[in-house]
Amino acid sequence: MNNKAQELNLTQTHFVTPHGLDDENHYTTAYELALLTDYALKNETFKNIVATKTITINVNGHPRTISNTNELLGNLNGVYGVKTGFTFNAGRCLVSSCKRNGMDIIVVVLGADTKNQRTRDSINVINYIYDNFEYVNISDYINKSFAEYQTYYQANVHLNKTTTTPCTELSQLDNYDFPLKQNSVSTLKTKFYTLNEVSAKIKPEGKIGCMTIYYEDEILCSMDIILKNELKQNGWDYYLLKILREFKFNFSA
Repeated sequence: MNNKAQELNLTQTHFVTPHGLDDENHYTTAYELALLTDYALKNETFKNIVATKTITINVNGHPRTISNTNELLGNLNGVYGVKTGFTFNAGRCLVSSCKRNGMDIIVVVLGADTKNQRTRDSINVINYIYDNFEYVNISDYINKSFAEYQTYYQANVHLNKTTTTPCTELSQLDNYDFPLKQNSVSTLKTKFYTLNEVSAKIKPEGKIGCMTIYYEDEILCSMDIILKNELKQNGWDYYLLKILREFKFNFSA
């Protein structure tokens, strides 16, 4: 379990026993529980189990009906899991997964004094998210910002021993849809970091910078800026023409 926690980069999680009873060396955080849950839900068997409200099994030839203790399952729109929990130190806990209108979320409530409080807080957080957030595709914002910067960059970059204008493109993101507060695209900010000087030493497909998008002062995503074309090094004819032009200018003066 600890090896898996390290594999998932859960730096604030440590297991002592599989049953999870209180121990000072057995701990995690709400955020890392959400990350762990996201990973677990990719397992279809696990996903089906936590979504099951009741099931009848056979124990030594006798039928027995088992009921899920997740009070939101079947009672709140979109909830399909995941797990309740309780110890004296942890209090009443609930990890919920919910999907509405294509937006899939995980909500973690820890340390509630009562089951009713745990239920109320979970419902309030879930409804708040769906009332105030939406998935926004930022591809148009990215393309517009990058096109404007390309024009600026080509006009201002210093060409070292080359006269070829650098053409650039962005690396691709795995996903362009991000959960943002409703009507908040205008608050996005973009920063560019690029080489001030380029030369023929930089080959096509080489990284010459990056474009980073910030949302509420936090990094939302970042893309590499890639050189598309070959920057040809100036040859002897270029320098000969340059000398002749300078000689002509000096002679005329």
